[in-house]
Amino acid sequence: MVKAETHKEGRPPGSRKQQNLTKLVLLISILVSVNILSGFVFTRFDLTSDKRFTLDPSTIKVVSSLKDVVYVRVYLEGDFPPAFKRLQNATREMLDELRAYSNGNLEYEFINPSANPDDAERKKIYQQLAAQGIQPTNLTARNKEGTSEQVVFPGAMITYLSQEMPVMLLQDQSGVGTEQMLNNSIQSMEYNIMNAIRKVTNLLPQRVAFIEGHGEWEENQVADITRELKTSYLVERVKIDEKLGALKGIHAVIIAGSDSLWSEKDKFILDQYIMNGGKVLWLLDGTTATMDSLQYAPETIALANDVNLEDMLFRYGVRVNYNLLMDLQSAPIPVVTGVVGNRPQQSLLPWYYFPVIVPSSTHPLVKNLNALKFEFVSSLDTVGNAGIKKTVLLSTSKYSREMNAPVRVDLDIMRREPDVNDFNKSELPVAVLLEGAFVSNYRNRVSPLISQDSAIGFRSQGDTTRMIVIGDADVIRNNVRKSDGAIAPLGLDRYTGTVYGNKALIMNCVDYLFDDSGLMNVRAKEFKLLLLDKTRLDTELLKWQLINTIVPVLLVLIFAVIKFIMRKRKYAI
Repeated sequence: MVKAETHKEGRPPGSRKQQNLTKLVLLISILVSVNILSGFVFTRFDLTSDKRFTLDPSTIKVVSSLKDVVYVRVYLEGDFPPAFKRLQNATREMLDELRAYSNGNLEYEFINPSANPDDAERKKIYQQLAAQGIQPTNLTARNKEGTSEQVVFPGAMITYLSQEMPVMLLQDQSGVGTEQMLNNSIQSMEYNIMNAIRKVTNLLPQRVAFIEGHGEWEENQVADITRELKTSYLVERVKIDEKLGALKGIHAVIIAGSDSLWSEKDKFILDQYIMNGGKVLWLLDGTTATMDSLQYAPETIALANDVNLEDMLFRYGVRVNYNLLMDLQSAPIPVVTGVVGNRPQQSLLPWYYFPVIVPSSTHPLVKNLNALKFEFVSSLDTVGNAGIKKTVLLSTSKYSREMNAPVRVDLDIMRREPDVNDFNKSELPVAVLLEGAFVSNYRNRVSPLISQDSAIGFRSQGDTTRMIVIGDADVIRNNVRKSDGAIAPLGLDRYTGTVYGNKALIMNCVDYLFDDSGLMNVRAKEFKLLLLDKTRLDTELLKWQLINTIVPVLLVLIFAVIKFIMRKRKYAI
């Protein structure tokens, strides 16, 4: 005879109920404890292989120290193709991550600038966004019905107190596919947003000075980059003029070209500025070659551009060579190639003295930058000074040529097929980053009267600082229309309409000189680009839709049947 109130294994039913109740109470206790603990201990887990949702420590430091609310208006709301939807979702996810660490001091909203049905009002909004620095993109979407176009503003406006700063979320890159361009934009998103937040919340911006007095570019020739720098820094022009206090209070200086000799006193003042932690962006030509000298003659002679800075740079760890580089990867200029009737016919032909340099370095300062246009560039050599860290940022292509000054520059070279054997130099450095504690160029060279003068405060060994040397002054110069003085955007090629990345390069250089927090290293992040096979997707679409729809249901049913059979066997009498 079987006793109904006794369990198969000999335990009374009350014992099982007590165990279940104990487990339930324990589970509830654990959940409550975890919930209470989470209020005191904050952590997030990133399970992606490339850690794309893990913020850099410098980012967390900046965003967690916000003193007031930073408000971000993102103009990426709307119906987009899947590829562009990735950028929209990535932006939202990034802002969610930043908000989680901001202690409530970061808020955002997504806005559709095309939502207004009135054409006039919509165009007005477009004009306002463009004036604020958020440029539109014409997005062409292809589908089975054909193609459609829509205006998209892939940017955001960051506001802090009364300060505003635009951020472009889509980073345009020539010669890069849409998927790769979007992936690169997502990679650099954290840096772009945080760099803007850092600048807009800095109520005491650093002072940046363009040095003048030695044949540097005039104010209108660097007007575009000056306007861009003024969104983040206090920008001025300074003439040293042999005055000891000329650079006092200046945080960084830009030497944009020099074609006349520096006096030893000016050099000494600049040297001591560097010894006291000053930062310098050098843009120097190794030769005197210019396009102006070719306006009235088909050829010119480029001479060495000795401005009496060679010894200083050599002591700091770099040398600007007195040479001209040619590169088969170059920008075109118009050349008369024939005459039809009485009218000359022009063609755009590659001008090998204008190298187009595509950054290949993984250094965060130049990573994922658009192609850069150089004009009459000279190579650089890193020399001596073992205590200085030297990093080559930019180099020419694998098909380069160098010619030491004096050099004959002849326009007729474009009419002849180039001999590849002449372009036998590879990856010649044209931009170098120097970091460390520099030794004074005047160490053991000044009299005791100067070295012991407290008013001068001579230092033979400097504080740790940074400087960047570029062997081309034209990389920072914008074109100025002679007829009315109109300023062209920096990097715009007036012959082809191509916009090169020169402006972004200069901005990155100045930002890196000031980047003591390590925020620039965020640009070194790299996300793996995992693409679907579009051919298979088109041919096997129905198959994978069925698999993704039916298989999960079948698995649940199979699991339920197995569970039912196991329970039936376990509790069978």
